[in-house]
Amino acid sequence: MITFDHTCKSYGSTAAITDLNLQIAQGELVVLLGPSGSGKSTALQMINRMVDHDGGRILLGGQEIYSFPVQDLRRRMGYAIQSVGLFPHWTVARNIATVPRLLGWDAARIQARVAELLQLLDMAPAHYAHRYPHQLSGGQQQRVGVARALAADPDVLLMDEPFGALDPVTRASLQLELQRIHRATGKTIVLVTHDIDEALLLATRIVLLNQGRIAQVGTPLDLLQQPASDFVADFLGRGDRGLKLLSLRPLLPLVQAVQGPMPAHAIADTATVREAVSHMAALGVSVLGVRDAHGTLLGQVHAADLLEARYA
Repeated sequence: MITFDHTCKSYGSTAAITDLNLQIAQGELVVLLGPSGSGKSTALQMINRMVDHDGGRILLGGQEIYSFPVQDLRRRMGYAIQSVGLFPHWTVARNIATVPRLLGWDAARIQARVAELLQLLDMAPAHYAHRYPHQLSGGQQQRVGVARALAADPDVLLMDEPFGALDPVTRASLQLELQRIHRATGKTIVLVTHDIDEALLLATRIVLLNQGRIAQVGTPLDLLQQPASDFVADFLGRGDRGLKLLSLRPLLPLVQAVQGPMPAHAIADTATVREAVSHMAALGVSVLGVRDAHGTLLGQVHAADLLEARYA
């Protein structure tokens, strides 16, 4: 889908990206992670030519991106950023319809697409379509920004620190929303973040950059279990590496039948092992019930079993 082939970018005498070689397959959610100044936003912006690379090649579907007229290229890629950038005097519906209108879609098709996306993002069209950005919360505005980026059904969704300005609760909610959208649409998503936990939660693969070069590429589990260098280990955090590993392990496979008294406290079956351990510590208990979305008790988990669990 997207290929960086010995790609370089410099600003004057300063190299932002040096000899970047990377292939992103269709349907992946790839997170570009790294410290400030590592080149992650530059790498993202080169994909849609917001920044032009000055060495090597970038291919989209096997074609060099310079072979596309720049507006055609950008219309094939949704782009969502931290500041959202909604037009303040346009309604939610008109904001979402920005690119479809430019492409000449008819009114009925646009209306149907706006309604589809608002429903996908859990925003009732009848309630939100005619509102203005100032009438929305920050999280709702960010949802509209994502809907606008998806409006013309692009091949790729590019996201540059999309949740960075949000409060922790809203941010966590939108991270889960993005996971759901990715599963529902199968879109190729490239996301920039400096937040390690966000990268571990969302990525099918992480590209960890340092000073414009790739430090390591792999699944979240790869990077945690087999860091390629001291930089990788230190950046991911040596001290809480074990907790991060627990955050990648789903709780549900460890659920056992209830034996003895009914657990006094329960946790959702969608929780991770890390969340269960944290819940136990906060409550001062060593066993939790596990319930599904309907409140049905599925079984229980014990602290000892959680801490002894291992990845294959």
